[in-house]
Amino acid sequence: MKKITASFIALTLLLTALFSCSKPENKDNNPANGFDKAAMLVNYADNLIIPAYASMQQKIAALQTASDAFIANPNAITQGAVKTAYTDAHLQYIRIATFNFGPAETVLLDNYLNFSGGLDYSFTTDGELTGFSVDTMAINNNILSGSYNLEMLTRSGFYSQGFPALNYLYFGNDAITKMDSKRAKYINDLLARMKTLIDKVTNDWSGYRATFVGNTQTNSGSPIAYIVNQLSYQLDLLKGPRIGWPLGKQSNGKVFETKCEAYFVGISMSLAVENLNSIKRLYTGNNTSGKGLSDYLVALNQSTLNTDVLTQFDLALEKLKAIPDPLSNSLLTQAATVDAAYKEIQKLVTLMKTDVASATAVQISYADNDGD
Repeated sequence: MKKITASFIALTLLLTALFSCSKPENKDNNPANGFDKAAMLVNYADNLIIPAYASMQQKIAALQTASDAFIANPNAITQGAVKTAYTDAHLQYIRIATFNFGPAETVLLDNYLNFSGGLDYSFTTDGELTGFSVDTMAINNNILSGSYNLEMLTRSGFYSQGFPALNYLYFGNDAITKMDSKRAKYINDLLARMKTLIDKVTNDWSGYRATFVGNTQTNSGSPIAYIVNQLSYQLDLLKGPRIGWPLGKQSNGKVFETKCEAYFVGISMSLAVENLNSIKRLYTGNNTSGKGLSDYLVALNQSTLNTDVLTQFDLALEKLKAIPDPLSNSLLTQAATVDAAYKEIQKLVTLMKTDVASATAVQISYADNDGD
């Protein structure tokens, strides 16, 4: 994937708008022995996606409440309450990140709330903004100047807001003693921005739902293509920015422990496990019989492939759960355990991007540059 630039994102937004305005044909170009793909999409919309966004709204509200108490009286107790609320909110965001299409893609929700750098990597220097970095320099400059635009489409801008920035501001070194009015304002502005975006995506799904459930094609831009692509992309993010890159898979074995997701609060593995659980829920339709992509594969006479995928999910989850938090420590003390998980995730990526995509006649429309 190419480096993210303002012009690239602007083009992406334009293309997204153009495609969203086009009226898709509802002809089923991949029939599957009478399988009700519309019912599957209704299950995804009504039982997974829309409720998950509503829960995200609640988690952000709870985080705002805990944050207000911490700002008003910064101490270990109020910081502990923020940690609980922050963890709950970040975990819930991991659950909705698998639905990064439609309204979420239009507003670049993942870029603003939990930027991973996409599948770009460049580890030539420790200071490079890549993976789950935090731009502490930009954050501190924003706080000191009091002048910033959280809507700017810049790489540094993405790395200085959302969960990564809050993670640093709440739990970085001397976070309690550094709290002042300027820092408090920046935190409040970040939370307000996050709430605005989440509210918009949640509200927009009420209108987008009809488009989503009404298109049972599998061509590029269809809901089923979105789902298969997100399954693959989320697995690539798990293999790369979440696990492999900090482990040194793209830096000749050099470990980058500070580039772990949520580094300052130390919940990287909790997030990684939830990420894989969420990917599995998207694949199975939350284990609702007859209502998920896994059932669709069975209807396509791909039962063996479906079994292989489910087995590989379980193997990868078992290996991930064996890695203790914080991941930043485990990278240095239990590298073999982390590597074992990485290898199982890699197998799952190949199954999803190659076999599942082929079986469902879906084209993987994103590119990565680290191979499988």
